[in-house]
Order: sequence, then C-alpha cells, then structure tokens
Amino acid sequence: MAKKTYDESSIVILEGLDAVRKRPGMYIGSTDTRGLHHLVWEIVDNAIDEALNGYGNEIHITLNADHSVSVEDHGRGMPVGKHASGKSALEVIFTVLHAGGKFTSQGGYQSAGGLHGVGASVVNALSSWCEVQVYDGKNKWSMRFEDGGKKIGKLVNLGKTNRTGSTVTFLPDAKIFKNIQFSFTKISERAQEDAFLLKGLKMIVTDNRKEKRENVYQYENGLQAFIEEINVDQNAMHEPISFNGESLGIKIAGCFQYTDDYQENIFSFTNMVRTRDGGSHEVGAKQAFTKVFNEFARKNGFLKEKEKGFDGNDVREGLSLVINLTVPEELLQFEGQTKEKLGTPEAKNATDAIVSENLRYFLEENKEVANTLVRKVVKAQAARNAARKARDEARKGKGKQKSERVLSGKLASAQSKDARRKELYLVEGDSAGGSAKQGRDSKYQAILPLRGKVLNTEKASKDAITKNEELNTIIHALGAGFEESFHAEDSNYYKVIIMTDADDDGAHIQNLLLTFFFRHMRDLIAKHMLYIALPPLYRIAKGKQEYYLYSDEELEDKKQEFKNGYTITRYKGLGEMNANQLWETTMNPETRTLICVTLENAAIAEKRVSELMGDKPELRRSWIEDNVVFTLEDDYGKDGLNG
Repeated sequence: MAKKTYDESSIVILEGLDAVRKRPGMYIGSTDTRGLHHLVWEIVDNAIDEALNGYGNEIHITLNADHSVSVEDHGRGMPVGKHASGKSALEVIFTVLHAGGKFTSQGGYQSAGGLHGVGASVVNALSSWCEVQVYDGKNKWSMRFEDGGKKIGKLVNLGKTNRTGSTVTFLPDAKIFKNIQFSFTKISERAQEDAFLLKGLKMIVTDNRKEKRENVYQYENGLQAFIEEINVDQNAMHEPISFNGESLGIKIAGCFQYTDDYQENIFSFTNMVRTRDGGSHEVGAKQAFTKVFNEFARKNGFLKEKEKGFDGNDVREGLSLVINLTVPEELLQFEGQTKEKLGTPEAKNATDAIVSENLRYFLEENKEVANTLVRKVVKAQAARNAARKARDEARKGKGKQKSERVLSGKLASAQSKDARRKELYLVEGDSAGGSAKQGRDSKYQAILPLRGKVLNTEKASKDAITKNEELNTIIHALGAGFEESFHAEDSNYYKVIIMTDADDDGAHIQNLLLTFFFRHMRDLIAKHMLYIALPPLYRIAKGKQEYYLYSDEELEDKKQEFKNGYTITRYKGLGEMNANQLWETTMNPETRTLICVTLENAAIAEKRVSELMGDKPELRRSWIEDNVVFTLEDDYGKDGLNG
C-alpha cells in the first residue's frame, strides 16, 4: 500500500456551513428520524425562548404538502439591520455558526435554551432550502437560502405590517436524511410537552399534507396536567403536588405524584428544553427525596436510629416527577449541542433545596398520606433485600435446583463466571438457535431459543406471566428478579440481545419481548443492557467477492458498483444462514451491528405500549393510520436474484 503523506496540505478548513454538512451527527445527533425532527426542535426552541422571556405566547408548527415545515412565532422578530460584518443580521443568524442574540445581555434573554448560536444555521445547512419571514411591527421582510445555505438570496421588503414575530420554513435535504417524512404524532407530542411547561403558551400543530388535521394545546396549570397525563392509567395514591421556588438565582417549578406502581418516571427540563440524560438538577431532586423520606421515617418511628436508611431506588418506586428549571444565561451549561444533559453545578444544590423544602411541608401537613407512602417505601426496601438474599443463596447453591429445572434443555449457557462480559441471546426458533449455538463464542455468549411468539404481557396478569414457560425461562436465566424486585446490576448477563428473523413474525416477537422488558424489567432498558441484533437482509456475491447488506439502499449501491454478473441471496430467516455466516454477520462483536434499546420519554412510551399492545383495537388502528405509509411497490422483485 502506498504511503500517504501527512503535512500542511492535509489540513482542510471547512468554510461556513460545510462542517455541518460534513459531520451532521456532531450537531443534531444523527441523520435518522430523530435527527430529522431535531431540526424542528432547534427552530421551535428559538420561538420558545421568545415566549419564555415574555415575547408572544403562541407558536404555530405547520407540516406542508411539499414535506417542508414552518414554525411561526409572535415574538419580537429576528433583527434584519446591517451587522458589523457588513451583512444583514438575518443572514448572519442563518449562515454563521455561533452567532446569535444569546451571547450578550443586549439580546434581551434572561434565560434561554438555545445558547450555542448554531440552531438556525445548522437547520439551514442541512436543508435544500430555507425561507425566513420577519415581522418587526413596521415591515415584513423575507430572505431565502438554498443548497445548504450556499445560495443566499437578497433581503426583500414585502410591505407594511403591524404584527411582530418570525416564520421559518425549511425543506430538509434528502441527500443527508434517509427519510424526510415528518411525524405529525411526534411533533404534536413535543408541542404538548412545551405547552405543559409554560403556563398559557398556545401550541398549534397543523398537518396540510393529506387531509387537514390540527392539534391545539394550552394549559393554565401545565405541570399538574403533565403529571395527570403520565399517570392516566395508574392508581394514584394522592393528588398531584405542585411546587416552585428560587435558589441561587435559579427558578424551579415541579410537580410530583406517587402511584401504587413500582416504576419511577422522572422528566427534567431546563429553560423548556428536555434533558433526557438528566444532569445536576436530577441529581439534586433525587438526593432531596431520599434525604427527606429518611428524615421523616426516623422522626416518626418507621426507621430505628441505628437502622440502615432507605435506598434512593426504594424511595422513588412509583414516583412520577416533573421538574423545570429556569436558569439565567450566565449559569447555564449544557453538555453537547443536543442539550440533553444539564451540567450547571449550582442546579444540584438549588433543586435539592427547593424540593426538600416543599417535600417536607407536604409530608408534615398530610400525615395520613405520608405514612402510607413511607409504608410503601418500607415494603420496597424489604422486597429488594429479600430478592438480593434469594439471589445470593441461589449463587451459593441453595435454590439452584428450581432454576436448573426451568433452564434444563433450553439454555446453552456461557462458560465464563464474569457477568460483566457475558451476553444472552434470545433467539427466534430452534433452527436459528441451533446455528447460534454452533457459531457463538461459548465462553461469553449464552443462547436461549424461544419457541413461537411469547405472551403479550400488556394483556396478561402477573400470575399468567410467571407461569408462561418462555417468559419464566427468561426470568430465571437473568436471575435478577422480576417487577419490583428486578435490579439490572444483579443480572447474570451484561447484555441481553433479541435476535429474530427480518420479517413480520420476527418484528412481532421483538415487540412482545420489548413490552415484557418495558413493563416488568425496565431497569434493564434504563441501564442500556437490552439490545436488538441486526441480521443482514442480503448477501451479494461476484466472483470471489461477497458482501452482507443490511438495507435495500445498501443493496442498490452495491448493484450499481458491480454492474452485472452478481448473485443475490435474500435471507428471510436466521435459520437460512449457517453457523459461520450467523457468527460473522450478527454475533461477532468485531463485525456485528446491535441496536441499543433506550427510553427517551417514559410518558410517550407508556402511551404507545398501551395503544399498540393493549386490548383497544381502535387505538391501534388510529396510530397505524397516522404513522404507517402503505405501498404496493416492491423494488426488490423488479430485478430478480441475478444481475
């Protein structure tokens, strides 16, 4: 191989927005559907920042027939005057990274979610075209950008107007995004979330792509409505408790409610931006709940003086909590452009102080409810201790016989004793299970074949679940408990991998298993220990060359490269691959692709599982009609198997 020179000529400076187009993932996380919708969030966040600072209380999001999206606000309108750079301020906002009105007090933002100054310019960079209209109370202005901001139109005065605000319309670039179809449901859910967080804010989402539909959200007591929405299908133990306060210059609003469930649901926001990965404010809130419940329990005789206190997991069992911080610009620190984790150190102590003060008051003023809640915590602690004792005894030999009877003849276990390196594959069918057992790394990989479709646990009782042969085997194989006693860190495996065929039945089995883990072993998802294997759809070969392909797009690219003389194998099931092929494509840690199952929004996940897996077919039908595009086209069948 020729040696490549690395010198000053190797250094490339990406001008303007080229860096964004070259590495979009650095700015929006990905170029899949999540990254696509992140473009909308960037523009909406800017509109929210106006409303958050008292400028306008209505935002309108419109999905247009040409696949573009418009975001209209009633704020002050972006500046259009001449900037010190010689360009119009509007051009600077949409073409220069790290340019905006939130770096200086002159911008009028006491607090804001979009502080990096890259939101509008990133959206422009990743769009085929972007058009901005500004209303400054005197004139209506317009400016258009094309080809990722490379073509810049003139600032045009469209005439007089009395209104203020801005409208941003953009069409995502199909060369960057695999799919530019926006989800009305996803955008509506985010709009409703914003309306929950800011009292009086009116969010309107309109879909003009097919038959017109529209959702309008506005709440006067938003956080309480948020909690009620989260717990709509749960048995609440008391009314939602709202609180607010200010500490260390940070304003904190929140609401909480306990249910008789065992899952915790914590939703944190900073300046209206969802912090999915938590951060210092979540740490402070959790710290407050653990501390205050332990104080109350000792004071009222639930815990003896020398008795070990409650664990945080015990205290938060069944807790639904929403916290929204308003952090001034000089204190705000997000980790990364996608702003999913708060790094502000002061937020921890501020949140701890406000939550502690209000939680103490609630417990002291509502003794009957408080005693009921503490008794629930005591039961959670006892269940956790009992489950851990049972697992310890099982690992020492006691109680092993039952587990061995359940697993006998089904589980091909891994030889290693190190749970931190072991993986459990849940495989569809005995045929694929046989190939997986032959092709695996038997030191670290265990195989559990599943016969047929497992039970739909959304419709089943706890007794039916524990008596179900397939699910009972999974519970014993993991050895980490079940429901309230389940703790992922005690699992016999650090990765649980669902491996099914790439067809409708395989997808159904995946959904059934995901429902089971979400409802009864959610901590496995929270700890990022649940995965889905991605087997190849095709094998293409020409001469001595062969490639495994995982999508129709990859197949088309490779067909164009080979021109002719190739053969294609379509894998309809895992059992069609021999042991070596299954290892190389789907099980080898060096070459495989795994999808990590994560929980972005527990409230939406609760709603979606109920809709799709519950016993109300009308909800399932409605979701399918809103979100699934049906087509009669079959591109694969056009070419046959040979090129």
